[in-house]
Amino acid sequence: MLKGLYTAWSGMINEQNRMDVMTNNLANATTTGYKKEGTTSQSFDTVLAYRINDLSTGMNVSTRIGSNSPGVKIGENYVDHSQGSFKSTGNTFDLAIGGEGFFNVEFTSKNGETSVKYTRDGNFTLNVEGYLVTQDGDYVLDDKNQHIKLNTALDASIDETGNIWQEGNLVAKVKLTDFEDYDYLVRYGENYFEAIEGATPTTTQATVNSGYLEQSNISVVTEMVNMITISRAYETNQKVVQTYDRVLDTTVNQIGRLG
Repeated sequence: MLKGLYTAWSGMINEQNRMDVMTNNLANATTTGYKKEGTTSQSFDTVLAYRINDLSTGMNVSTRIGSNSPGVKIGENYVDHSQGSFKSTGNTFDLAIGGEGFFNVEFTSKNGETSVKYTRDGNFTLNVEGYLVTQDGDYVLDDKNQHIKLNTALDASIDETGNIWQEGNLVAKVKLTDFEDYDYLVRYGENYFEAIEGATPTTTQATVNSGYLEQSNISVVTEMVNMITISRAYETNQKVVQTYDRVLDTTVNQIGRLG
């Protein structure tokens, strides 16, 4: 009986984790370049059940009576890096990557420490000094890992290779980086990724599309359907727990009367 109670409880914990992931996806459905998350579930290792010190078989004798699977446990969360649809903005400094790869951004922490982060969010702008930055003010890096500075008095154009031109002169090239294995990328905040030990950067043949933004790859309808499914699964496990609780309460009361 206790095994069934624990199995239902572990199922509720797992469904709660799935719900947290789904609600976060929905909250970022309109976030530029956001990549949806998913979650996996794993079953606990099956364990053998033994009867120990049963007087019918003698003391210090254990007898195998079967196996026991204690239910489900939370697995790993993962990121779906599939490309989102493009939205036309007409803004030169709105950039969308066609293909695989990431923009390189110099991120500054609250402590003033800088590090390179990677993003698909190409909603860039020029600050008052003429530097190409994100909406949070982080510097976009060129192919030499330098800040990109433009003349704010001149018009600019950006071609599909990421080259930035002003009056026919090549000013800089937006750097794109891809990785052999995205498992070595971890999410940092909502829209950044950072490379951890073992990540192998590679070049990419992706295109840079000026005047467009990549939308999130989240299907609101699909996420809503998944949320309904998760809610029903949670309620089912909850009813199982309530049923076991009533049975245990009845059993304890009956044993109490016998005493």
